Amino acid sequence: MKQLHKPASTRRDEEIPMSQNPPYSPKALKHPRSLPRSLNYLLKEQRLLFILVGILIGSTFFIIQPSLSYLWSASSGPRIPRSHSFSGNGESVSLYDRTGVVGYDENYRSKYHNGVGRVPVGIRSKRKRIVVTGGAGFVGSHLVDKLIARGDDVIVIDNFFTGRKENVVHLSGNPRFELIRHDVVEPILLEVDQIYHLACPASPVHYKYNPVKTIKTNVMGTLNMLGLAKRIGARFLLTSTSEVYGDPLEHPQKETYWGHVNPIGVRSCYDEGKRTAETLTMDYHRGAGVEVRIARIFNTYGPRMCLDDGRVVSNFVSQAIRKHPMTVYGDGKQTRSFQYVSDLVDGLVALMESEHVGPFNLGNPGEFTMLELAEVVKETIDPSATIEFKENTADDPHKRKPDISKAKDLLNWEPKISLREGLPLMVNDFRNRILNEDEGKGNK
Repeated sequence: MKQLHKPASTRRDEEIPMSQNPPYSPKALKHPRSLPRSLNYLLKEQRLLFILVGILIGSTFFIIQPSLSYLWSASSGPRIPRSHSFSGNGESVSLYDRTGVVGYDENYRSKYHNGVGRVPVGIRSKRKRIVVTGGAGFVGSHLVDKLIARGDDVIVIDNFFTGRKENVVHLSGNPRFELIRHDVVEPILLEVDQIYHLACPASPVHYKYNPVKTIKTNVMGTLNMLGLAKRIGARFLLTSTSEVYGDPLEHPQKETYWGHVNPIGVRSCYDEGKRTAETLTMDYHRGAGVEVRIARIFNTYGPRMCLDDGRVVSNFVSQAIRKHPMTVYGDGKQTRSFQYVSDLVDGLVALMESEHVGPFNLGNPGEFTMLELAEVVKETIDPSATIEFKENTADDPHKRKPDISKAKDLLNWEPKISLREGLPLMVNDFRNRILNEDEGKGNK
């Protein structure tokens, strides 16, 4: 029994030599550092030196480069003439001098550059991304041309019911132009800064062809575009019409006049459709805070109008060119006011860029009876042209003339081209298209 139980003291004596050695640890002992870790990293392998040299080189480049570029532009000789214009702080600056070298006028240079040829940041206006519904139509295509010419990116949406690809084909190779075949009655999602909503048949022949479709375009199309404007925070412009005044009892018509419209007539799909579109636009403005603009367009003429759309100017011009009698409905004493398309486009852009909601009348206050218009067309095209009288159409307004004093005061806009100046431009376009149309029929 004594051999089985060893004394505890003997066991402790055997363990003493092992406890004298320090225990094994896989980690090396940490020594205190005299410098922070990040500073120590920079000092190793001359990293700090390389950083300082890089800063020095970069600073030297940004200090010397503007002076070198100015000296180079002054000594490089003639270049291809270019014309640039910037506007900043209310000043207009020309960037083209007589030598053909792009430069700046002396006042502008001394004020902003101190002799250094550098354009201040933000001097150029921001390039906008804009959608134009109905952009392949008569007015829409001219608006697109203006927006593209000023440097904006433009997306055209059109279902080609009345629009024509020929109106925008000249823009097909432009990188800032995009065309989407789409009906605004269906929703669409885009990212844009501004929306010009022109989509809707505007001539009696077209909007009477499918009246239900016409009012759906005015209501559902406008709802969809307003919904898009609300979602993306875009500014929205509605092109309404003088037809909201109906057969007016006030002459000339001011924007405060509420109109005299037949709500169940053959023209009501267009008249009441546009009135509803104005209501929706103002409700989105008041209720959802959407930035909106409303333009009421009066009779407009110019190149790219449909040849046979039933509007009086295009009817008279196409009939006179084809040697057909000009058709006058009723006694011909109804009055209309006619504006050239470029004047209208200028007004639409001025309204969109302004801070005024509207509505604004956009039209030419020059008033003509139908018989007077026929005489101007005869003088321009064919003095021997004849006139044929037919029964007047239903709900045809007797008088139509805009009061544009509001647009003059707030938009600084008024039409510049008279009927006698603008009509020959339209006639040339119609002649070419009718000639090509007749040649096409002859080849069949």
